[in-house]
Amino acid sequence: MLPWKRLLRPLTALLLAIAATAVPAATAATTAHAATASSRGGWNDYDCEPSAAHPRPVVLVHGTFGNSVDNWLGLAPYLKHRGYCVFSLDYGQLPGVPLLHGLGPIDRSAEQLSAYVDRVLAATGATETDLVGHSQGGMMPRYYLKFLGGAAKVNALVGIAPSSHGTTLAGLTELLPFFPGAEDLLTAATPALAQQIVGSDFMTKLNEGGDTVPGVRYTVIATRYDEVVTPHRTQFLSGPDVRNVLVQNLCPLDLSEHALLGLTDRIAFHEVANALDPAHAAPTTCASVLG
Repeated sequence: MLPWKRLLRPLTALLLAIAATAVPAATAATTAHAATASSRGGWNDYDCEPSAAHPRPVVLVHGTFGNSVDNWLGLAPYLKHRGYCVFSLDYGQLPGVPLLHGLGPIDRSAEQLSAYVDRVLAATGATETDLVGHSQGGMMPRYYLKFLGGAAKVNALVGIAPSSHGTTLAGLTELLPFFPGAEDLLTAATPALAQQIVGSDFMTKLNEGGDTVPGVRYTVIATRYDEVVTPHRTQFLSGPDVRNVLVQNLCPLDLSEHALLGLTDRIAFHEVANALDPAHAAPTTCASVLG
């Protein structure tokens, strides 16, 4: 066997393992308990009526290897407590892979998001929604906005550590050309991982002609300690109605990396709230962790 063939599977396994740090896997029991909690007075309440103060429902879009519950155990209650109607979907499921989603082709995941937004708008009677996504969930909605007519139904997109222009996984993806067949293996097993590599056909199509579409406000919230979407500055978007935020500029003490930024970081959560209601935005500081 040629040396590169012996190294192919370990390299691919390493890429998968690093990508999996985007959202820690939970046990089935924990997920079932959390799902029950979310439907009882929490989020995903289809009887929720948007208020005059917060007239748009918020749809939360999980990241790669995430799901509609585990990714949002921190942010969903945070927004619900502030009076928002909050919803979350599962997308990008692969056959035989429970709990860990966001792995299927991203264009098909965007179609799932489109159908889910329609369901939320029909249930709440709202004409627009706001989208908040973590990692792939902050990038995939841009395909929906750009190619599937989503801009007419979305007021704002907030991306937390989004893979806006793909990732190098701290340089590891740059090794793929030295291992013939590695990218093909990634594409076949987990399409969304391959599509999020810098320079992929998907990323080229998504960002061709500009990062944004008219009529949608964009916010990107990033951390300089991100080890999954690298370099972190590639998360930022260019275009009108864009606000790019580095949390360390708001609180130098914030040490959150990729996963924690979406899971527990209340500095990031405060910025999400500001992005959803800019008319009543309050300065974000280290003290925002207490809010």
